[in-house]
Amino acid sequence: MSNAVAQSRSLHDLSFAEMQQRLADDGLNSIHARALWRSLHGHADTLEIMPGNFLRPLQQWLERHLYADDAEFFVDVLETVSETQSSDGMTRKFLLKLRDGRTIETVLMGYDGRFTACVSTQVGCAMGCVFCATGQMGFTRHLRPGEIIAQVLHVQRVLRQHHHTRLRNLVLMGMGEPLHNYDAVMKALATIADVRGPSLSKNRITISTVGLVPAMRRMADEGCPYNLALSLHGADDAQRQALIPVGKKWAMDELIEACRHYDRTIGKRIFIEWTLIAGKNDSAEIAHQLVGLLHGINVHINLIPLNPTAGYAGSATAHQASLAFQRILRDAGYPVTFRQRRGIDVAAGCGQLKAQHAASA
Repeated sequence: MSNAVAQSRSLHDLSFAEMQQRLADDGLNSIHARALWRSLHGHADTLEIMPGNFLRPLQQWLERHLYADDAEFFVDVLETVSETQSSDGMTRKFLLKLRDGRTIETVLMGYDGRFTACVSTQVGCAMGCVFCATGQMGFTRHLRPGEIIAQVLHVQRVLRQHHHTRLRNLVLMGMGEPLHNYDAVMKALATIADVRGPSLSKNRITISTVGLVPAMRRMADEGCPYNLALSLHGADDAQRQALIPVGKKWAMDELIEACRHYDRTIGKRIFIEWTLIAGKNDSAEIAHQLVGLLHGINVHINLIPLNPTAGYAGSATAHQASLAFQRILRDAGYPVTFRQRRGIDVAAGCGQLKAQHAASA
């Protein structure tokens, strides 16, 4: 890779305002920014950034800044290294190659006519959650906004080609900790929710976190319009720290106060994610602890039976014990559901994502 190409930027990394300003700097009217934006983020079955699709001023600009060998810009189109479909046909997992040769996984899940995409925000993860395959592989780097957006565009093309429909829900629960990559994630989501582009409803976008307290408070203070899901998994410091090392950095009282601050400031329900692990966090006593811990906070609790990973020896809570845990929470007045399991047979479930192919140079 030449030095000039290595220093080039992705057009997908630009906000609409940035794209408009960049073109304006070269004397182009704002109409050209709208045309380029639609081609980058719109609903075409194939990427439409190619010669002949634009008015002459924009075409000439692209020839200089995108098509040339020493171009200033490139576009994020992720190569599919492999695609795996679950046995029930409801889940497709894509191993996608980034521009530097590293790989990430993106999952498309079907639920009775609607589709949800689970996208990655980092290559690997620095949080080190013991039962998570991504955490077990360690952290490599953050994804750029364009690399996050490109995953959404990829699954949208798949849906149009194979199902003649569009994406309904987006969850940032793939590889990585989204709030560790806060600025890139928020910039990507602003584009994904833009009505001139992918146009996903902000109410159908969920950001998952293992509890980065300053970033959670920042979300509240900035009036973040997306849903928040907190991977809690323990009802006191000792339980949580045994599963989630980041719990040693922010104590449980700090985390819960951040939840209360979010509740008071945003007023949106927080989704509490609880992976049920036999003998670790699934007893009646712990369920009662959780009831007290979340008192007064507007939450919905999602119970997730542990999915198997090679690096963790724990097992999922037995069915009857899971129902008993749920009953205690429901009797206390909390809405509680079991997360629908998708793609477990192809390692596409919660906590199972991992880039299994080595990066190429």
